[in-house]
Amino acid sequence: MKTGITIEEALAILKKYVKTEYILAHSRESEVVMRALAKHFQEDEELWGICGLLHDLDLDVVGPDLSNHAQKTVEILKEEGYDLPVIFRAILCHAEKMGSIQEKRESKLEYSLSAAENITGIIIAYTLILPEKKLSNVQPKSVLKRLKEKSFAAKVDRVLIDDIEKTGLSKDKFVEIAVAAIKEIAPELGF
Repeated sequence: MKTGITIEEALAILKKYVKTEYILAHSRESEVVMRALAKHFQEDEELWGICGLLHDLDLDVVGPDLSNHAQKTVEILKEEGYDLPVIFRAILCHAEKMGSIQEKRESKLEYSLSAAENITGIIIAYTLILPEKKLSNVQPKSVLKRLKEKSFAAKVDRVLIDDIEKTGLSKDKFVEIAVAAIKEIAPELGF
């Protein structure tokens, strides 16, 4: 079993198991937000980025039944020959409200992954309602305003976003970091 994984290996695995364009885009969005958070916290940018990239690796496999979500990702990575306890735990914790996940978020990495993957939904949804649909026109204050509207991107779990504050990072600063990170890959996303 390999005890480490490179970004190139993670991308190859992602492309092997994920065929849905939306999930691929969401994975990249989560990766760049996680890298930006790691930089802010002076943590391992590669490790955090890989957690963001692979957190929903199993969605095309499990389909609409999310009861096994995250657990299946860990199984896939083990089948691919990896033993990555820190990454496995972060991926499991991001789905703590689903199915039979026993792990609960405790670390900065775990709280950050849950918040990062959820904020991407708000940012992209906000981009799509703009007349020009351009990420370059998205402002953090507008995203924060939309976060308060429960009916906007209603499936996004705001509690998981609010929990970023358990890392010592304010929600305002978190949104600023996330918006800036996603803007950097706007051409790749087509926005």
